[in-house]
Amino acid sequence: MYVSHLTLHDFRSYADLDVALEPGPIAFIGRNGQGKTNLVEAIDYLSRLSSHRVSSDAPLVRAGAEQAIIRAAVVRDGRSATLEIEINPGKSNKARVNRTSLPRARELLGLVRTVVFAPDDLTLVKGDPSDRRKFLDDLLVLRAPRFAGVRSDYDRILRQRNTLLKTAGMARRGSSSQEGALSTLEVWNEHLARVGAELLAARLRLVADLNPHVGKAYATVARGAGRDDARIEYKSSLPSVAEDGTPGGRPDREKLEIGWLEARLLDEVERRRQDELDRGVSLVGPHRDELVLSLGNGDLRLPVKGYASHGESWSFALALKLASYDLLRSEGDDPILILDDVFAELDTGRREQLADLVAGAEQVLVTAAVADDVPAALAGTRYLVGEGVVSRES
Repeated sequence: MYVSHLTLHDFRSYADLDVALEPGPIAFIGRNGQGKTNLVEAIDYLSRLSSHRVSSDAPLVRAGAEQAIIRAAVVRDGRSATLEIEINPGKSNKARVNRTSLPRARELLGLVRTVVFAPDDLTLVKGDPSDRRKFLDDLLVLRAPRFAGVRSDYDRILRQRNTLLKTAGMARRGSSSQEGALSTLEVWNEHLARVGAELLAARLRLVADLNPHVGKAYATVARGAGRDDARIEYKSSLPSVAEDGTPGGRPDREKLEIGWLEARLLDEVERRRQDELDRGVSLVGPHRDELVLSLGNGDLRLPVKGYASHGESWSFALALKLASYDLLRSEGDDPILILDDVFAELDTGRREQLADLVAGAEQVLVTAAVADDVPAALAGTRYLVGEGVVSRES
């Protein structure tokens, strides 16, 4: 899979841009602030319908414009399709494939897949649990686009349930308003358990499938450091799931059954009922879970967060992204790999190791402020980026 042509209209710093691309390594070279990352961000947006840099769409639209358009010709299995997204902040975005409008922009998901690694990805190791949950859920959607709807449904249910918990908790005990809120809450408990179980089961499967790739990727990235013991483990807010076997192992088949998980979620919601009413917030469900990253073996296994060095943390973050790429690749065609300003953060040895790992990808997009930062293994097509102009280096 690769992008053969990219067109931007009022996206970020670009009023209008047309650039032809090709498979293999591509490097965008230019000083900071010239728009290199904007190019790869646009391609990644087509994959995830969100930015890896900001949480809302408004910053993606050029100042003074009302909407932005990203259009890309994507080649997959020898066949080309033109994908287009019209970004309308505050309104519904619109998507097209080969100029045919889609009923919902979400239907664009899965037609192009990207894996991005950027300096901000260090938050996967050093950030909050929400950063790691988002990593898992984004990968779930790349793996199976229908989970975009599951995640959206869960977020909607969670908001409604939290509102009811606050209402019931603040109402006078035994009053009609409290009784009404509690009655309605029972319905939303069932919704939370049903959709939450589907999301939880998918995350458990994903972590089990991803774990071997993480170990291999870390061993390669940290080559020479004598470390091949990187593991990930899903830590659930459900005691019956959290007590599962070996760290990083595959859960029992029973614990991957949605019906079993749904029943456990309902049981735990009932057990924590008074706590939730007192605090006015949902304390049970996938939104309270954590992805634990660790290094070491046996009694010497320690969480990466708080114990690992900066170099180990950086290597683990990179391993997570490379493992994602390897997993997606093993299940279908090559995703487009994006390395956004990462080589400046690595020493020469790690640059070469990373380049050797990814050079065989069908398309690798690299951004760098200095041309010499890009390893020889990725010396493919180069574009110079500056003052709103993207020109191929002769």
